[in-house]
Amino acid sequence: MTGAPPTLLSLFGRFLRFGLLAWGGPVAQIAMIKRELVEEERWLDPQRFNRLLAVYQALPGPEAHELCVHLGMMQRGRIGGLLAGLGFMLPGLLLMLLLAWAYQRLNLQAEPWPALLLGVQVAVLAVIVRAVHRIGEHVLTDAWLWAVALVAAGGSVLGAPFWVVLPAGGLAYVAARRGWRVAAVLLLALAVAASAIGGGSAVAAVMASGAPASAWLLFLVGLQAGLLTFGGAYTAIPFVRDAAVGRGWVSDGQFLDGLALSGLIPAPLVIFATFVGYQAGGLAGALAITAGVFVPAFGMTLLFFDRLERVVEDTRLHDVLAGVAAGVVGLVAATFVELARTTARTAEPLWAAVAIFGAALVVLYLWRSKFNVLAVLPGAAVAGWWLFGG
Repeated sequence: MTGAPPTLLSLFGRFLRFGLLAWGGPVAQIAMIKRELVEEERWLDPQRFNRLLAVYQALPGPEAHELCVHLGMMQRGRIGGLLAGLGFMLPGLLLMLLLAWAYQRLNLQAEPWPALLLGVQVAVLAVIVRAVHRIGEHVLTDAWLWAVALVAAGGSVLGAPFWVVLPAGGLAYVAARRGWRVAAVLLLALAVAASAIGGGSAVAAVMASGAPASAWLLFLVGLQAGLLTFGGAYTAIPFVRDAAVGRGWVSDGQFLDGLALSGLIPAPLVIFATFVGYQAGGLAGALAITAGVFVPAFGMTLLFFDRLERVVEDTRLHDVLAGVAAGVVGLVAATFVELARTTARTAEPLWAAVAIFGAALVVLYLWRSKFNVLAVLPGAAVAGWWLFGG
């Protein structure tokens, strides 16, 4: 980039504008940033940008937000990175807080809200399926990664805790890549056995009888999700849901509503956690869980910056991250199954839910637009009012 670097105020304003225009998910957000800052203004050359993107895609966290922090830091140091990241996330955060506040004040038991929201919840399940497919086709690139994903999904359904499944998946893939197939199989078997020995049920029991939703606990939930979000915001779903729904802080219906609202506003999709935090713990809870989710995204760049590319060049880390990412895909798939079961129990007639789900899935697959979710969710709300409202 030629000329003087931008002032802190103008840097914040630039990324605030990006945040206001952040529709359509990370692909559209990254394309917008690349077009303006790389192709038009030459803040860095395209090859350097592509390497940075590859690095952040290998690490947990919303990659569009992490790129904003990195680009801001390139211009004005750590304070620039902090302002760029805050500017990018602020519009979505404020909009989600407003929507969460309004959601609490609606009489959701009065018509037409139950039918409208049920239609949207069914469509969100279709959005999750599309997201799992999109993430999986980039992550599950060989038979061993498929095995890790299937074991993680099966283990999660049976009750295996993620803190056993994910490390086992990462280590199993490292072993498989080095030709130690027996060790890889044993590690995957350990992940399955974790459910049989009651580890998962014990965790579920603790969660079900856990403490109220304090700001500190919500921060830890967000931090866990932020550290384990590989391949997109939807991979945060199982971790936030297990903590919030498992402890009874929110219902599955409220959780799905939060996912739906996050797809309708300009924001990183992981902002759905803000909605969950607000329903569980009010404004303090919303801010706490949001801080937890975004701390890794800020921290990895602000602390490591120039070292990131060198660190991720380590092939051993590549294999561990690939195995963990495959396990996360499996966990998201298992979460879809659990959410679908819950929704099916409340959908009457069931054929209407199947019809909305199928129609939403067709639109999401055939209409390759960054605005397809913005069209599908309101359309599902109308269909829900029509099919469930009677």
